[in-house]
Amino acid sequence: MSPTPDRPDNSDASRDGRGRLAEAFAEGRLQTVLAAAAVFWLVMLLATDLSPAMALMGFLATAAAAFSVLPTGEKVAPPRPTDRLPARRWPDTGMKLLLDGMDEPAFLTDADGTLRYQNTAAAAEFGPARVGDPLAFRLRMPEILDAVQRAGRGESLPSVRFVERGGGERHFVVRCSPLRLPRPEPRRRPDFVLLRFRDESEAVRLDRMRTDFIANASHELRTPLASLTGFIETLLGPARRDEANRERFLTIMLEQARRMARLIDDLMSLSRLEMKAHVRPTGAVDLAEVLPSVVDMLTPVAAARDATILMEGSPAAAAVAGDRDELTQVFANLVENAVKYGRDGGRITLTLTEEAGDDGRPGFRASVADDGPGIAPEHLPRLTERFYRVDAARSREQRGTGLGLAIVKHIVNRHQGRLIIRSEVGAGTAVNVWLPRRLNLSGAEMTRDTGVLVP
Repeated sequence: MSPTPDRPDNSDASRDGRGRLAEAFAEGRLQTVLAAAAVFWLVMLLATDLSPAMALMGFLATAAAAFSVLPTGEKVAPPRPTDRLPARRWPDTGMKLLLDGMDEPAFLTDADGTLRYQNTAAAAEFGPARVGDPLAFRLRMPEILDAVQRAGRGESLPSVRFVERGGGERHFVVRCSPLRLPRPEPRRRPDFVLLRFRDESEAVRLDRMRTDFIANASHELRTPLASLTGFIETLLGPARRDEANRERFLTIMLEQARRMARLIDDLMSLSRLEMKAHVRPTGAVDLAEVLPSVVDMLTPVAAARDATILMEGSPAAAAVAGDRDELTQVFANLVENAVKYGRDGGRITLTLTEEAGDDGRPGFRASVADDGPGIAPEHLPRLTERFYRVDAARSREQRGTGLGLAIVKHIVNRHQGRLIIRSEVGAGTAVNVWLPRRLNLSGAEMTRDTGVLVP
């Protein structure tokens, strides 16, 4: 029933009074008033001749008067969870989910270096750790522990680098960040220290490869260049009119110039292959035609060492998707290596067979095998590195640049193939190249990652 004009509705005032009472009770003010009034009138009752009824009435009057002057409209914010929750109970679920969502290993400690949490990546990388233990129990790296202590004192630190040696050399960059929970009055010491580990092993490896490549290329070019410079100075000086030695000097100079040209050609080939490493070749190439042409091309080279090149076992057609010039270069390099580093009067055998790959894709395997001295097992994993030589002196005698197998590896990778090298000391070497059959240019089977296998 709606209120009438001559009877004002007191519901709003009543609700306001109840609201004030509830607010005062919630904030503890009402309890304080009642306790103080009760103590006061109890003392009055005991110390004077005041009757119990009068003391009770006085208590009620005091309480009512105090409540009537309680401040209104003044909202006191309840304490925030981070202000009243002890730090030992953090991190909360949200923070843990955030840390577990990071790809990088991360540890969370308190200001004293006691572990509070490690994310999933850290457990996988460094092993599980027990919350509540000092971080030093899991990470025994003085530079990192020192950074944690300094960050726990509120210092801002640069990244810390360290190398972990064990099964393999790992390079990490560690960032120690002090974290502070929101508080009414900020503290100098942080509540937590966050350690983030970034693995830079691959970047370091690539940088070393780049440095080694530049050093090796400079060395390979410097040697023939120094020879050329020396003979030119000799011909311009003491041997200017030495007819007997002039022809010998010019012959050596020509050979050194050709050596430089071969090295530059291989460097340019390697650079071009790297630029288009992710571009899939689209041409159609028949390996049953490429291999015999390579045999014809290198038979005179083999004859100079009394070696024989034979073609055995070949299907009528072996169509692969590829670049004919690049695949010809692959097998020419392999056959030439077999001639150079096999034995004099030896036998080089080429075979081509239809064979499924490790993942079941149809394809063809082309093998170049020799009956030479073979290669020791410790050299096999590094054969495709740039400028790596099993016998540097012999390689230079054979006019090798040290880039042949690196070029082969890049071409095979670009063709989504596999390069498999097998060798045994005293029993020769066999290099196998597997390439996928040319099915269709949009097939998913022609886009998978490839690599070099060295059993």
